[in-house]
Amino acid sequence: MALKSKSVQKRHKQSQVRRLRNKVAKSSARTCAKKFIAAVHANNKADAEARLRELCKELDTAGGKGILTKNAVSRKKSRMMKLYNVSFADAK
Repeated sequence: MALKSKSVQKRHKQSQVRRLRNKVAKSSARTCAKKFIAAVHANNKADAEARLRELCKELDTAGGKGILTKNAVSRKKSRMMKLYNVSFADAK
């Protein structure tokens, strides 16, 4: 590492730790979204509803920590809710 001062080295180390932490949160949210979409395509209403709740929780957590912006979280939740409602509208 070509970084000279100790404060720069510490800052670099902190940014790496934060980057990995943020990566885990984003990856978790994407995984939940994929599982939800798979449940919707399988026409499994109960599983899709549980996955939707889990996805909303993951997105809200990432948004609260500043990993995702509030507007991005809102947009993703809205799209997933719309997918759920359109897919299972006839089941009501």
